[in-house]
Amino acid sequence: MSEQQLGALREQKDEFFKTSPKSPLMPKQQRNFTGLNYYPYNEALDLTVEVTQFEEKTDVQVQTTSGEARWYRRYGEFTFEVDGETARLTIYQAPHGYFLPFVDAGAGDETYPSGRYIEPQQVSGDTFHIDLNQVYNPYCAYSHGWSCPITPAENRLSVKVEAGEKIPSKEWAV
Repeated sequence: MSEQQLGALREQKDEFFKTSPKSPLMPKQQRNFTGLNYYPYNEALDLTVEVTQFEEKTDVQVQTTSGEARWYRRYGEFTFEVDGETARLTIYQAPHGYFLPFVDAGAGDETYPSGRYIEPQQVSGDTFHIDLNQVYNPYCAYSHGWSCPITPAENRLSVKVEAGEKIPSKEWAV
């Protein structure tokens, strides 16, 4: 995705958050909403990766922010480079498709502590497109009352992924 296309998507998302009745924001938050925080576009983090499927695709129970549990199937893993460091992440299968939650080293300061998400797009076979510029915060980052998966330990990175949404830091945030 180009920087211009990403900018247009971000504008649409900000408009949705500000005006839609389906926004995760409460009405008072919507009135005060000034836009989400984003990292600048980073072409190096628009990835096409080869995923190594797990021989045994086990189901894992993932806790949510509301204390309930959800089940995901461990599909496979891939590695990529971030500022010269190698990182490894696991992709999960969910009823709606592929799911990639992760926490990076900026969690709590720059990024949401429970993790950010993206839905990897299968290109063909074990090749996936994962544009980390499109990672987003779960709705529970913006308002109480949402139940969001907490990133499993295997997807907690020791490097910062400076792409996608940042933690909300405006007066409209929770």
